Amino acid sequence: MDELRFLTALHRPGRLVDVGAHDGLITLPLSRLPGAQVLAFEPLPAAFARLSAACAGLGAIEPIPQALGDAPGQLTLSVPVVQGVRQEQWASLVKTYDGYGQHVGAEQVQVPVVTLDSFGLQDLTAMKIDAEGAEYEVLRGARDTLLRCRPVLTLELEERHREGSTWAVPAFLDALDYTTCFALDGRWHPATALHRPTMQRASPDPSNYAASDPYVFNFFAWPRERDAEARALLPGG
Repeated sequence: MDELRFLTALHRPGRLVDVGAHDGLITLPLSRLPGAQVLAFEPLPAAFARLSAACAGLGAIEPIPQALGDAPGQLTLSVPVVQGVRQEQWASLVKTYDGYGQHVGAEQVQVPVVTLDSFGLQDLTAMKIDAEGAEYEVLRGARDTLLRCRPVLTLELEERHREGSTWAVPAFLDALDYTTCFALDGRWHPATALHRPTMQRASPDPSNYAASDPYVFNFFAWPRERDAEARALLPGG
């Protein structure tokens, strides 16, 4: 099960939010779903420029050059640089990438932050969240919207980016009457079944790509009122 398959299978017409849209890899196919209007949040200026170019002329996508968080303001986005190459996919609001030696540096960019709740959305049907450790803050700033609209969610949660995130985020969603699972071996597993030493062992160093096998970092969440529908997506659901 991947993000796009999950979001497509449970799609309902309305607004979709892509948090950490980057170049639009998920944004563009989501915009082609029936009745979809995508808000694509990408605060990194270089990535936002490419996203805007990719979305030019597509009325179903609104690129937004802001980060989502739990309070409005400005925060520092750290972009690791490994041997002179910017690793934009690791850009984070919660990590500084200090202490990894001379082969790793970082660029610091001040970016505007807003809450999803400030948009007052009434028809949000789905969210994809890839915020390199800031997922908890994104959800805190979307609490009222989640309660009102009941969207389905995909989340990338990694302990190497934010220690405790694979505990805190599912717990927060549980309090909002959401189920959070991961897919492995053709079955849904509750987030509480994640065995971190064997399923999510990886270095926080952006120059070290070694990871456990399996490496489970995609999580899927849905309102409990849609439990039967979501579980039917996998044979062992």
